[in-house]
Amino acid sequence: MRASIMAVASTKKKSVFVDWVTGRIKVKQLPFMGILCTVLYIVFRTTNYQYEQTEMESKLNPFYSSKDSDVDITHLNSLPHGIIHARSDLELKPLWSTSHSKSKANISSSHNLLALAVGIKQKSNVDVLVQKFLPENFTIILFHYDGHVDGWWDLQWSKEAIHIVANNQTKWWFAKRFLHPAAVSIYDYIFLWDEDLGVKNFHPGRYLKIVKSEGLEISQPALDRNSTDIHHRITIRSKRKRFHRRVYDRRGSTKCSNESEGPPCSGFVEGMAPVFSRSAWLCAWHLIQNDLVHGWGMDMKLGYCAQGDRTKKVGVVDSEYIFHQGIQTLGGPSLKKVLIQTPRSNVKQSLKRHDVDVRSEIRRQSTYELQIFKDRWERAVEEDKNWVDPVEAINRKRELRRKQIRKLKVKLA
Repeated sequence: MRASIMAVASTKKKSVFVDWVTGRIKVKQLPFMGILCTVLYIVFRTTNYQYEQTEMESKLNPFYSSKDSDVDITHLNSLPHGIIHARSDLELKPLWSTSHSKSKANISSSHNLLALAVGIKQKSNVDVLVQKFLPENFTIILFHYDGHVDGWWDLQWSKEAIHIVANNQTKWWFAKRFLHPAAVSIYDYIFLWDEDLGVKNFHPGRYLKIVKSEGLEISQPALDRNSTDIHHRITIRSKRKRFHRRVYDRRGSTKCSNESEGPPCSGFVEGMAPVFSRSAWLCAWHLIQNDLVHGWGMDMKLGYCAQGDRTKKVGVVDSEYIFHQGIQTLGGPSLKKVLIQTPRSNVKQSLKRHDVDVRSEIRRQSTYELQIFKDRWERAVEEDKNWVDPVEAINRKRELRRKQIRKLKVKLA
């Protein structure tokens, strides 16, 4: 009996001792687990905050990311994050503040950009063209392909424009290097035009009202029917319409009918006077090839940058139209034109001075680059297994809808 009582007492002492030990272990574990949970919570909150900030910045600054720039923000860890201002513009800034500059700063600045590749020979036409845009508060940038900048300073608006000079370079060469999406991100629309356009019947303010109301991401003003060098029927002005998105024409090698869903029958603008929304330009800028200077063939692919169905998002405005003069100045006149204008007695000397037909060489180079661009596109489509052609997808849906309508008509009949 006594032995059993002692055994029970011994057992109780042991259990009390064990409880006391485990209790101390638990007491010691509690602060540790609390600290661990706190650390994990802080890490989670910090990571989540950084993710939310990144998402917010990507929405506010869509042009600044590793996809759009060679400079990844993760490579700028040596700078405090808040000091990085990725976006820019082409607005001229005063060297010091005056009452005039302060009052000017209070006025809403331009949100549209006109960029022109120009030569001094087309100065008078460019002056008329720019004068149309100035009342609408456009920012003007001139790409001088002939090096003659000094000849422009007598124009009053010239000192407020941005001038960039590079001899014998095309509009697309300039645009690729100086119209980076981050640098033009404040502009709602970018007009990337040639210098030989007549704007007697064009008003940029009315034009943009139509573009915005119809949701056109890529557009161009229609061409006067008397214009020189009309290459595609879809660009010709229709007198009865305010704007159009497609053309019907069964003449020539390209047949445009109800079944035609691609360029140049629908979803197409030409490269002489394109107008891009900010989002469309982000895409188009990447489409411009760095080494293919003439840009041939790119207009056929611009529909992919329409931010949706190109048959709805790309259009030609008829009520505000332009006149294409077809003046070829980049690289100089053709040898044929030089010989026509040269007296017979000086033909031999002219042939010696112009041993190369510049226009023919430019056309040959353009054709060569066009084939390169086509090959690159086909190779890129083949290599990118995850890419789905949105145009083909839309066409398949339309064809399926047509089949369903035909079946329904048969049943009803």
